[in-house]
Amino acid sequence: MQRPDLENIMSGAEFNRWYWTKEEMVKICRNAGLPVNGRKFDLRDRIMYALDNKGETLSLQKKNKPISKFNWAKSQLTLETEITDNVSFGPNFRNFLKSQIGNKFYCHSDFMDWVKSNAGRTLRDAVEKWLELERRKDDPTFKRDIADNNMYAQYTRDFIEDNPGKSLKDAKKFCKLKSNIRQGEG
Repeated sequence: MQRPDLENIMSGAEFNRWYWTKEEMVKICRNAGLPVNGRKFDLRDRIMYALDNKGETLSLQKKNKPISKFNWAKSQLTLETEITDNVSFGPNFRNFLKSQIGNKFYCHSDFMDWVKSNAGRTLRDAVEKWLELERRKDDPTFKRDIADNNMYAQYTRDFIEDNPGKSLKDAKKFCKLKSNIRQGEG
């Protein structure tokens, strides 16, 4: 099914059914007089709100500034290091977790969400949680939740489910092709 033109989309839910690049959403916001700052899913939420509320603008939520001054990039991390409200998943954090878990460690969204919402716990707790989350993969029916803001991941999962025998490489190729067609390059 081909994505309809924006002029034919009448609701936020319909808009959300389709994959949009950030560049497309910035253009849509500009044309509608909506703010163009923020992350991709901020733009998506603004457009959906405007569609559902006759062009009204969704008020921007202010982010709470972190209180902690802990330097995740330069501090020596240990299993007893407390997770703070300014946790950073940079190389220092990732290298420490790899030293504890092994090279199979990577920061997936479920793990990062858990860490961000568990200030006060320790990196020992984080290691245990990562291992627990990974054990779910042993269940053949397990599917990791995809955050609403990760439209690309949702597109690739849907593509692979809808096209048996196709690979992630194929999904990427077709996503790029669709993007080029929408941008008039294809």
